[in-house]
Amino acid sequence: MNSGLHTSLYKGEKTLIIKEIAEQLELKVISGLELLDRKVEGGCVGDLLSVVMSKATENCVWVTVQSHVNVVAVASLADVSCVIVSEGFQIDEDAIAKAVKEEVVLLSSKKSSYQLCCELGKLGI
Repeated sequence: MNSGLHTSLYKGEKTLIIKEIAEQLELKVISGLELLDRKVEGGCVGDLLSVVMSKATENCVWVTVQSHVNVVAVASLADVSCVIVSEGFQIDEDAIAKAVKEEVVLLSSKKSSYQLCCELGKLGI
């Protein structure tokens, strides 16, 4: 934390691969099935894209309720390992198509962002 301000980024205690996280958290793979061996070294949670662009770090998992095409653009720019769309939100078809093209791993879950972050923490992320 910096100066008492809330940050949405956490550097994990250990490195996992997306496949391990997807299995442990029972996530649905929407795009990037062939990319699940990417490493994950931390986490970021947020729905305001400009904040995620400035806070997310390379190889982190990003948890969000956003499910539109701009999420893929931000994920690609920030070079995150994967995006988990929480709360059961349906991911736009345009976003899925762009994710395939940009090689962005999209995962989904019916769990809340809070639940997912707690579970990621238990995994050491």
